[in-house]
Amino acid sequence: MPQPPPPKPFVSFVRAPLISREGAFNNEVVPSLGCAYVAGYIRQFGYPTALVDGAALALNQIHPIPELPGYQIQGVPLSEVVAAVPAETRVIGVSCMFSAEWVLVRELIRALRGRFPAALIVGGGEHFTALPEYSLRDCPELDAIVKGEGEHTFYELLEAFGEGEWRGVDGVAYLTSDGVFRNNGGLPRIRDARNVPWPWWPEGYLEAFWRAGKSYGVRTGRDMPILATRGCPYQCTFCSSPQMWTTRYVMREVDDVVAEIKHYVEKYAITSLQLYDLTAFVRRDFTIEFCQKLKAAGVRVRWSLPSGTRSEALDEEVLALLKQTGCEYLAYAPESGSERTLKKIKKRVHLDRMVASIRKARAQGIVLRTNLIIGFPHETRRDVFDTLFFGLRMAILGVDEVPYFIFSAYPGTEIFRELLADGRVKLNDEYFLQLVSFNGKFSNLRPRGVTNRNLSPLELASLRLVFMLANYTLGYLLRPARVWRTLRNLVTGESSATVLENRLQDALHRREGGARSASA
Repeated sequence: MPQPPPPKPFVSFVRAPLISREGAFNNEVVPSLGCAYVAGYIRQFGYPTALVDGAALALNQIHPIPELPGYQIQGVPLSEVVAAVPAETRVIGVSCMFSAEWVLVRELIRALRGRFPAALIVGGGEHFTALPEYSLRDCPELDAIVKGEGEHTFYELLEAFGEGEWRGVDGVAYLTSDGVFRNNGGLPRIRDARNVPWPWWPEGYLEAFWRAGKSYGVRTGRDMPILATRGCPYQCTFCSSPQMWTTRYVMREVDDVVAEIKHYVEKYAITSLQLYDLTAFVRRDFTIEFCQKLKAAGVRVRWSLPSGTRSEALDEEVLALLKQTGCEYLAYAPESGSERTLKKIKKRVHLDRMVASIRKARAQGIVLRTNLIIGFPHETRRDVFDTLFFGLRMAILGVDEVPYFIFSAYPGTEIFRELLADGRVKLNDEYFLQLVSFNGKFSNLRPRGVTNRNLSPLELASLRLVFMLANYTLGYLLRPARVWRTLRNLVTGESSATVLENRLQDALHRREGGARSASA
């Protein structure tokens, strides 16, 4: 008589609380879409799962980190994260999307190993993909790393784990028993997005974010993260996307995206969609089809593109469709106003065409944002001022938000590899902690880790502060209606029209949460 197959091992996905600099303004705690996708994928094969999110366990509660003076966490301490992991767990997937999280994530892994000495601990996300060998050596408690797009690779690892042979799986990195680094294969990509189930959201998980007023970009009552595409076809030197996703760009079937949206409307009564795509709209026909089928399905929700997108597909007809279907917030990503810099960083964008698209979007009444970076390693003062004045021009044109970010070299990027080889970046705890506070504290005039040799950190930070204040001031002075909009949204707390309003609301919530925590 054949023996029944052994039970599937219990898998827990774990995310650390949010680490930030004390007094940081730009704190974004959002649902873990990556964990939800991987969990949804393995659950179709019968794997029992749990999601333990250190931030979601206590949103808006702030705690200092005694071991790291000047830094804080939003969520619960690591000991409480570890205690929340189900005792039956045999495999632990730890998420680390940003290298700024690494110091805290490393300590979380060590604590998890203390409670689960026999569990297989696997890291996934952009940080692990960019620095697999470093992560494994810096944290011996970590068993393996799943590189890149993780759903199918993690499933194959789980299947092999049941047979004791997981070290041969493509897309997995690990250290042998004698300390030799093994990096299996390249970056496996899922060939057909139709084979990827929708994300799995644990009961009550999303509701915790909605109650706490958490949102990636602008906020309504119940904002839902979603992906319509995967990857990005471009090769910008400051971006880690090619290292994480390759340059293969995959668009989902529009019918499947719309069906997922309708499901969320019916199940969660969502009020808004937020597309987390790296580059949502590259092809005009895909964008038009998405809007038309959204209208035909009778879906009535607000939606936004807070991550930033390109302008090639966004002409007058497409922008009108975006507005008609509920798109109220759109972030463009020119990155720089210097033509020399755009060429150097391989940002294949034409500023004049983007400005024309921005004018048309503005005419549709869509709230707009342009993301700009200053202080790339090669930049001269002229390059920096080209970007600063381009941003000023956008503010005068009517763009609602024109933030500047000081360039920071992130692992997995072409610029990072060059700086590392040149000795201008060194991998250690100080480097990772510099990433934590780089752009989060608006008033920080002495950022550490600046790699530009032509302008001092003080000069770059001062210029950023002055021009951001100028952009917001101009925006409110030239369009006084924005003043009343912002005041109304802050008083009611029901929604936000811009990221600035959302951050102000978030600061108020965190202050209230911190006060409750202190009095408890």
